[in-house]
Amino acid sequence: MMADDTVPRLAPQARWVVFYLAVVFAMMTMQMSSLGFAPLLPAIQKDFAMSFSQVGTFTGVYGLVALVVSIPAGMLAKHYGEKRVMCAGLAILALGLLGLSLAENFGEAITARAVWIFGYRLAFVCVMTAIALTAPAHLKGRAMGVLGAMSSLATVLGAPFCAEIAVSLGWRHAIMAFGGMALLGLLVFAGFYRQRPEVVQAGRAAQGDRQGAFSAFRIPIVWTIPLLGLSNMGGFAATFFLPAALKAQFGMDAAGSAQVISIAYICAIVVNPLCGWLSDRLNRWLVLAGMMALSIPASLAMMSDDVLVFEVAAATLIACGLATTNQLYPTVAELMRGRDVGPLMGITALGGGIFGYLGPQALGWLRDWSGGFTAGWWTLAGVAAFSTCLMLFLKNYADRNNARLAAHAAREVTV
Repeated sequence: MMADDTVPRLAPQARWVVFYLAVVFAMMTMQMSSLGFAPLLPAIQKDFAMSFSQVGTFTGVYGLVALVVSIPAGMLAKHYGEKRVMCAGLAILALGLLGLSLAENFGEAITARAVWIFGYRLAFVCVMTAIALTAPAHLKGRAMGVLGAMSSLATVLGAPFCAEIAVSLGWRHAIMAFGGMALLGLLVFAGFYRQRPEVVQAGRAAQGDRQGAFSAFRIPIVWTIPLLGLSNMGGFAATFFLPAALKAQFGMDAAGSAQVISIAYICAIVVNPLCGWLSDRLNRWLVLAGMMALSIPASLAMMSDDVLVFEVAAATLIACGLATTNQLYPTVAELMRGRDVGPLMGITALGGGIFGYLGPQALGWLRDWSGGFTAGWWTLAGVAAFSTCLMLFLKNYADRNNARLAAHAAREVTV
């Protein structure tokens, strides 16, 4: 990532909004399928005779692919430019969705899912790169906030979009429609986004001059950071198992499940900027710990026999998980001031990939083992409680570390 002062040279004020909107639109078209396909899972499960453990593996492929692809995707974007790799990612994503719509067995389905997520992760990394290259330095925070809100909106639109098509034409045509949306995003991005190679070259040169990029990894506390990926384990896993849980507990069909998921992501659109606003004004760690504390009763309320209570609990769990995930990156950067921020961001993303896989897998295994979802909801409550304690622990560490840095600086001034 290049220095902020290079951005205006690449994205003049007169045109950066056009480039930015092209990126946001492409992100929305690929995000529609990423989480919006959840209402189709019961039908997919039935067609391929999946166990719930297999459903967990099918959805958890996201985390496995994220672990493998994220770093190479960044290297490809740096070498070939974000526009080329983004377009390739969207094309691969559409190809994976087409493969899933034509799959005849579980092996073919999970292979197509892996291709789909491979393309998604390529494109996702390039989205973040493109935003960094496009938005002016003083607007980057708000640009990322709008991107997050629009991503949630895409999920809100994607769930009923696929559910309505599935009702009339079947889930395979709904998956094909998602692929068509990805191709539309590719066309808009390719037509309106302009890659700026001179800034990419400047970024490469700036990165080449850095020394000791991995020094932060020698600090033991850094290795607790991947555990922060647990913060969205509940929301991520619950999103994919909501249709099955709603069908089992309340007899709700795909359209009803899509409505519940949409409500949850509408809440996320509001909660994300609210959480950011609170984090800017209060202690970031306490805000994150508070969000995780709210997830504990939300997880337990998922066992309710009242559909309204269940829906409120699901919305709380998903919205808190997403908001916490978005705020982790700036919060972790404050964990050790004066240390390398880049490696800290990398290891934070690593945690998201690990638990993006383990969350759905664990919930699916617990469903097969217990015959119900109760054990899974108790597990998610325990995960939220652990995450709350971890964030309070890291807050205490950050406070003590920053106090030492301040005292050291004061002694140097005195000397």
